[in-house]
Amino acid sequence: MRHVARASVLAVTCLSLAACSDGDGKSDPQPSPYTALKFGQTADTAGADGRGTARITPETIVYVDKAGAEAPEHDLFAVVTFKAGNPAKDSVRTTATQGGFRWKTPDGKTIKAGNSEPAGSIAPIGFNDGGGKPTVRADTYQVNTVAFDLTTVEKGGTLVYVDGDGAAFRWKVPSTSSGPTAKALKSALKRGDSVDGTGLAAELPGLAREAG
Repeated sequence: MRHVARASVLAVTCLSLAACSDGDGKSDPQPSPYTALKFGQTADTAGADGRGTARITPETIVYVDKAGAEAPEHDLFAVVTFKAGNPAKDSVRTTATQGGFRWKTPDGKTIKAGNSEPAGSIAPIGFNDGGGKPTVRADTYQVNTVAFDLTTVEKGGTLVYVDGDGAAFRWKVPSTSSGPTAKALKSALKRGDSVDGTGLAAELPGLAREAG
């Protein structure tokens, strides 16, 4: 059974998710000072607009210097898979498509997910439930990815997720590729599989995933 991090809601400095990042994808929103969780631990977070609860679990991190035909603008892509669970009887939306995920570098910079056009286009089959949309149906979970375009020295940072109440949750990210699906994810990225392709989805069990 996974550890579930529960915390009271704290306000963040940014008044909106969109205001936390500037045009080049780097900023410092100074999120709430929660103790960083271990990568793979689960956090109960508020859904978008503060409605419902989304259980967010970052599961796998891979570092690659290419994703299909896409090359990073910097040195590499850091691709994180995360599980979004919904234990309730009503649908919930995460803030993943509203700038909820950021990467805090070892030197203190904050980089938003999809901070380059190539990083924003990464959506590997088997890791893109619901077409990457943020809505999680009742009593289910889905697995999606977020990608960051980084320099080599920015590996091994901290993953930050800001929820619908403005509370920030942090996970220390390994500096090398790791996680239960790292091999499969690297394979999908190498082949350039996307939501329009075929292949990996058939290799992985249950894209219609029930919570529990």
